[in-house]
Amino acid sequence: MAENKNTNSAHVESGIPWKHIIGFILSIVLTLLAVWVALYSSLDYSVKLVIIFIFAFIQAALQLLMFMHMTEGRDGRIQVGNILFAAFIAIVVVIGSYWVMEIGHMNHLM
Repeated sequence: MAENKNTNSAHVESGIPWKHIIGFILSIVLTLLAVWVALYSSLDYSVKLVIIFIFAFIQAALQLLMFMHMTEGRDGRIQVGNILFAAFIAIVVVIGSYWVMEIGHMNHLM
Protein backbone atom coordinates (compact mmCIF):
# COMPACT_ATOMS: atom_id res chain seq x y z
CA MET A 1 0.00 0.00 0.00
CA ALA A 2 1.21 3.46 -0.80
CA GLU A 3 1.53 5.96 2.00
CA ASN A 4 -0.20 9.29 1.74
CA LYS A 5 2.62 11.80 2.10
CA ASN A 6 0.89 15.13 2.46
CA THR A 7 3.46 17.87 2.90
CA ASN A 8 1.00 20.73 2.91
CA SER A 9 2.35 23.42 5.24
CA ALA A 10 -1.15 24.28 6.47
CA HIS A 11 -1.38 21.01 8.38
CA VAL A 12 2.09 20.93 9.94
CA GLU A 13 1.97 21.63 13.65
CA SER A 14 5.10 22.53 15.54
CA GLY A 15 5.39 24.32 18.87
CA ILE A 16 3.27 27.24 19.94
CA PRO A 17 0.69 28.47 17.40
CA TRP A 18 1.93 32.07 17.35
CA LYS A 19 -0.23 32.99 14.37
CA HIS A 20 -3.37 32.03 16.29
CA ILE A 21 -2.27 33.83 19.45
CA ILE A 22 -1.48 37.03 17.56
CA GLY A 23 -4.81 36.80 15.68
CA PHE A 24 -6.70 36.28 18.92
CA ILE A 25 -5.01 39.25 20.62
CA LEU A 26 -5.63 41.50 17.61
CA SER A 27 -9.30 40.42 17.54
CA ILE A 28 -9.69 41.31 21.23
CA VAL A 29 -7.98 44.68 20.67
CA LEU A 30 -10.24 45.50 17.70
CA THR A 31 -13.33 44.54 19.69
CA LEU A 32 -12.28 46.68 22.65
CA LEU A 33 -11.54 49.62 20.34
CA ALA A 34 -15.02 49.31 18.81
CA VAL A 35 -16.59 49.20 22.29
CA TRP A 36 -14.59 52.27 23.37
CA VAL A 37 -15.64 54.18 20.24
CA ALA A 38 -19.29 53.25 20.81
CA LEU A 39 -19.48 53.96 24.53
CA TYR A 40 -16.88 56.52 25.50
CA SER A 41 -16.09 58.73 22.49
CA SER A 42 -17.86 61.99 21.81
CA LEU A 43 -17.95 61.51 18.06
CA ASP A 44 -21.06 61.99 15.96
CA TYR A 45 -23.28 58.91 15.54
CA SER A 46 -22.51 58.50 11.82
CA VAL A 47 -18.74 58.75 12.44
CA LYS A 48 -19.00 56.13 15.18
CA LEU A 49 -20.88 53.86 12.82
CA VAL A 50 -18.26 54.21 10.08
CA ILE A 51 -15.40 53.53 12.52
CA ILE A 52 -17.14 50.44 13.92
CA PHE A 53 -17.75 49.10 10.40
CA ILE A 54 -14.08 49.65 9.54
CA PHE A 55 -13.05 47.73 12.65
CA ALA A 56 -15.52 44.97 11.72
CA PHE A 57 -14.12 44.58 8.21
CA ILE A 58 -10.55 44.56 9.51
CA GLN A 59 -11.49 41.91 12.07
CA ALA A 60 -13.25 39.78 9.45
CA ALA A 61 -10.17 39.89 7.21
CA LEU A 62 -7.98 39.08 10.20
CA GLN A 63 -10.15 36.07 11.08
CA LEU A 64 -9.99 34.77 7.51
CA LEU A 65 -6.22 35.14 7.30
CA MET A 66 -5.22 34.01 10.79
CA PHE A 67 -7.75 31.31 11.65
CA MET A 68 -9.20 30.06 8.38
CA HIS A 69 -5.75 29.69 6.71
CA MET A 70 -7.02 31.36 3.58
CA THR A 71 -3.64 32.04 2.01
CA GLU A 72 -2.10 28.67 2.79
CA GLY A 73 -2.02 25.73 0.44
CA ARG A 74 -1.87 25.43 -3.31
CA ASP A 75 -4.96 27.50 -4.10
CA GLY A 76 -4.57 30.22 -1.48
CA ARG A 77 -4.38 33.03 -4.02
CA ILE A 78 -7.51 31.78 -5.73
CA GLN A 79 -9.37 31.78 -2.40
CA VAL A 80 -8.30 35.36 -1.72
CA GLY A 81 -9.47 36.37 -5.20
CA ASN A 82 -12.83 34.66 -4.65
CA ILE A 83 -13.33 36.41 -1.31
CA LEU A 84 -12.42 39.81 -2.78
CA PHE A 85 -14.80 39.27 -5.70
CA ALA A 86 -17.62 38.22 -3.35
CA ALA A 87 -16.99 41.28 -1.16
CA PHE A 88 -17.08 43.53 -4.24
CA ILE A 89 -20.39 42.04 -5.39
CA ALA A 90 -21.87 42.40 -1.90
CA ILE A 91 -20.78 46.03 -1.64
CA VAL A 92 -22.19 46.83 -5.10
CA VAL A 93 -25.52 45.21 -4.22
CA VAL A 94 -25.82 47.03 -0.88
CA ILE A 95 -24.75 50.46 -2.18
CA GLY A 96 -26.81 50.03 -5.36
CA SER A 97 -29.91 49.08 -3.38
CA TYR A 98 -29.47 52.04 -1.06
CA TRP A 99 -28.95 54.36 -4.02
CA VAL A 100 -32.07 53.11 -5.82
CA MET A 101 -34.15 53.46 -2.65
CA GLU A 102 -32.91 57.02 -2.08
CA ILE A 103 -33.68 58.04 -5.68
CA GLY A 104 -37.14 56.47 -5.39
CA HIS A 105 -37.77 58.27 -2.13
CA MET A 106 -36.66 61.61 -3.58
CA ASN A 107 -38.95 61.14 -6.62
CA HIS A 108 -41.83 60.21 -4.33
CA LEU A 109 -41.47 63.44 -2.35
CA MET A 110 -41.56 65.66 -5.46
